[in-house]
This record gives sequence, C-alpha cells and structure tokens, in this order.
Amino acid sequence: MGVGQKLGDLGVVTVRLEDAVNWARTNAMWPMLFGLACCAIEMMSTQASNYDMSRFGMELNRPSPRQSDLMIVAGRVARKMAPVLRQLYDQMPDPKWVLSMGDCASCSGVFNNYALVQGVDEIVPVDVYVAGCPPRPEQLIHGIITLHERVKQERFDYWYEKERA
Repeated sequence: MGVGQKLGDLGVVTVRLEDAVNWARTNAMWPMLFGLACCAIEMMSTQASNYDMSRFGMELNRPSPRQSDLMIVAGRVARKMAPVLRQLYDQMPDPKWVLSMGDCASCSGVFNNYALVQGVDEIVPVDVYVAGCPPRPEQLIHGIITLHERVKQERFDYWYEKERA
C-alpha cells in the first residue's frame, strides 16, 4: 500500500514553515545534562525503560554543549560552579532552552547560605521550572512536555528580535 492510496485524492499537504520548524525542534530536542546533586539520579531514571524519554525524541543525553539545545540543571549550583554553567550555556547554539529541575536549582531549597546560588535564574534564563525535592521522573516529563508546548508556539520574529538585542 503506497502513500497515494493512504492519502486518497488529497494530493498536497500544506503547513506553515513556523509550524514545521517548531515541530522538528520539539521532536528532536537534545538535552545537555548538568546534574549536580540528588536530582540527577531522578533525571537519569527518566531515561530508563520505565519512563523512556526517547519517545519525545531525546534518545541521547549530550555531554557537549555544542550538540545540545536543552540544558537541564538538576541540583544546587555552587558559586564556584556558576561561571562554568554560564560558559556551557553560552557555547550552546541558538535556539536554546533551560529547564531548572528541583528546589535546589530553582531557589536553593533548604540550603540558604553564601556558597550557593539562590536560583539558577541568576546565571542563565530559565524557561521551565520543575518543583520537588527531588522531583519524580513524571514531574520532569511534565516539565519537558510544558517546554514542548512553549516551543510549538514560538514565532520566528521572536528569535530575530532576540539576536538583534
């Protein structure tokens, strides 16, 4: 059975360029893992067979920022680690997104001292926050789906204005 028999007399399928590009971005998002504490264990289990993040197009977790477009920050960020986090973010190609996983990454959790950054949004712009201590894999998957919904709604002029600024 060929494509012509399945489509019938439709002939041509049209779609807006923005919709096609955003569909490709959401279904081929490559995360760069930045696991610093216990949240990283939950992030690793999300890739395992019970939760299987590869069904969202995230087959490989990239160790290199040059091959990834999603940074998942999991755990508390020390002040000494902040410049490294920023450098890795700057090395990622555009468009890029950041997901803050866990209370420690979002607001430093119960660790309120001078050695820790009180929220990763002081260093990099965060797109989605995933709450919990540590958050369950289901919560991380919900955060990724939330990010996918945001990416599907993006417009090209948003990236054009971001580059000009």
